[in-house]
Amino acid sequence: LFGTKEWAPYNFNFMSGCSNDCTYCYAKEMAIRFKRKTSDTWKDEEPVSMKGKSFCKRDGRIMIPSSHDITPGNIDLALEVMSKLLENENELLIVTKPHFSCVKRIVDQFEDFKSAIQMRFTIGSVSDDVLKLWEPGATGFDDRLKSLRYAYEHGFSTTISAEPLLDEMPDALYDALHPYVTGSIWI
Repeated sequence: LFGTKEWAPYNFNFMSGCSNDCTYCYAKEMAIRFKRKTSDTWKDEEPVSMKGKSFCKRDGRIMIPSSHDITPGNIDLALEVMSKLLENENELLIVTKPHFSCVKRIVDQFEDFKSAIQMRFTIGSVSDDVLKLWEPGATGFDDRLKSLRYAYEHGFSTTISAEPLLDEMPDALYDALHPYVTGSIWI
């Protein structure tokens, strides 16, 4: 298994484009290559059609999202999609470069579903300068750490993806994050 299948057998996306505009993004490269977006329009988030999308129970965890992020610009749609999936008894792996305002809404709204949710926060550096270089539209380290702590303190399963690892040595990153991680740290 490779790619998103390492983490979950299914994925669910509800946007085209991502305001994080990460330099290394595979989804951005694919969208540009297949002429669905340009390098200039990739950062414009546009909802995809929900026509034909299935929210039914699946046999295995659903990674949401896999080709964009959950941001203040799409959090309302994200909550709607997650609600439908959870109401049908699905298990979710929520993957995000977290915005605290979004994580707070997810945690607060889905408190009763926390046993069906694992949160995976993408945090590849403790340096805001490094994060801003590679992930220009994403949040800084403090917002990501605050998000991780909030989910952890509210009893959610928490994991980390430091993929890609943006620091030469992961010691400071590991030391800052591991007290709030209930599962794995992917490097």
